Amino acid sequence: MILKLHPDIRIQRLNIGFERAPLIVVDNFVEDAERLVRKAALKSFGVTPELFPGVRTQAPLNYPALFEGSLKQEILEFFNLADRPLRFSLCHYSLVTTPASELRLMQRIPHFDSLDINGLASVHYLFKSDLGGTAFYRHRKTGFEYIDASRKEEYFRSLESESGGSNVPDAEYINGDTPLYEQVAQQDGVFNRILIYRRNSLHSACISKNFVSDANPMTGRLSINSFID
Repeated sequence: MILKLHPDIRIQRLNIGFERAPLIVVDNFVEDAERLVRKAALKSFGVTPELFPGVRTQAPLNYPALFEGSLKQEILEFFNLADRPLRFSLCHYSLVTTPASELRLMQRIPHFDSLDINGLASVHYLFKSDLGGTAFYRHRKTGFEYIDASRKEEYFRSLESESGGSNVPDAEYINGDTPLYEQVAQQDGVFNRILIYRRNSLHSACISKNFVSDANPMTGRLSINSFID
């Protein structure tokens, strides 16, 4: 599968939240993004052991090369990283399939993917329906919008103290402010849009209460998710 850059690619650099975390928004990334969807429809998805509420399968092997070749300098400069190759420790098609009623507690609140401030994540939206984008959050009790090694103990201690109270989240996806978290930024899930952010940011998909689980890559909440080291 040959991937080409869209001739009308657009890149925004944003700083979000009270802690001004860097966020890159890329619109019109791949020239024929529909081919990525059709490719996904031919693959076999499997359940993941992670907290991701759905199924995953390997993304096209040449996807990281296009990503690095077109976005490397933007990423290194804006995230203030040393000049080096980008290493993709994960690059998967992801499909949200878990009904809200089956979510575990940790899937109902914002999450972070690692403690490393230099570790990045990206999400490439590959759906055209109104299935929600991604939001970033502040934990009200600690004020934290990202979790690193120096904050981990305090953050989880605070979560534990809140786990038995009346503010425990219901069995639904978080999508806006709650008693425990404040939403500080949000980006819509626009087809062929990529978000690039630090993996230690507290974030979550924006999935509404009327979300219907759909395991068909052609019509479901499909994305390509990457971890970049």
